[in-house]
Amino acid sequence: MDYHPKVSLEIEGHVFSYKLFEALKVVSKTWSQRKASKILGISHTVLNRRIREAEEKLGFKLVITTGAGSGLTDEAIKMLQKYEKYKKRLKEREKIVICGGYISSNLMEIMSIEYGLNSVIYKTSDKEALYLASLDMIDILTLDDPVNAFIHNLDFIPIAYDYMVLFSRGDTTINDINDLNRKNFVEIVDSPQRLAWNTLDDNKIQYKITEEFKSPYEALKFIKNNPKFYTFLSSSLVEGSDILKIDTRHILSSVICNKEDKTIKNFLDFILSYRGQKIVENNGFESINR
Repeated sequence: MDYHPKVSLEIEGHVFSYKLFEALKVVSKTWSQRKASKILGISHTVLNRRIREAEEKLGFKLVITTGAGSGLTDEAIKMLQKYEKYKKRLKEREKIVICGGYISSNLMEIMSIEYGLNSVIYKTSDKEALYLASLDMIDILTLDDPVNAFIHNLDFIPIAYDYMVLFSRGDTTINDINDLNRKNFVEIVDSPQRLAWNTLDDNKIQYKITEEFKSPYEALKFIKNNPKFYTFLSSSLVEGSDILKIDTRHILSSVICNKEDKTIKNFLDFILSYRGQKIVENNGFESINR
């Protein structure tokens, strides 16, 4: 069965169905309530009553008579603009919407291109992606840090392995974890870097986090311009020291939020296939089949 959602809006405590907004839209284009009623397939009386009842609830006019015919008031135009905004948001769901952590969503972007998936991809933190998923605004959720999948008890699908490398601008003197004593670090909040910090803490390394960023790309830019700082980044993003490879190895995962669309399952099956996992390896990740 085909499902086509319609938008209703609550304004000043009153709920108005899509029928009102579609009526206002046609009136704005035709400048005639009679022509609008014919296009909508309803009588002029029904259209007039629909508009009048909405005006009574709102306490202001929606349609006025001008020399050119029937036109919308400023208030009606604002309402219609808001309706179109939400309607457009629903129409975008005709594309597969993927949202997730910066690293995992970047991998999904590559996979979408290889597969030929008609998708829209949003790259953000795991935390923000989880919030959008809770609002039912995405079809596929991807997570950089597997702990988020466990915390929220999500039915996740592993898509690749990743690990963190130590990165600094040109410093090749770090050969042992103890060499990190008294170094200044840049942190990426809400990221798998927690694995690196936990390892340093367990080994009683005295380090200092002096800068914080939301994305790995911001952190990378900062480090490139500040040679006295260090950070841990995904091995798929940069080349660096892998002294904490074993300690920071983790799964990138995906969660199917829209279980009704068979295209999504086929896409995930492609990622897990031999060809898909080869693409994973060619882009700096490790196959989950290892």
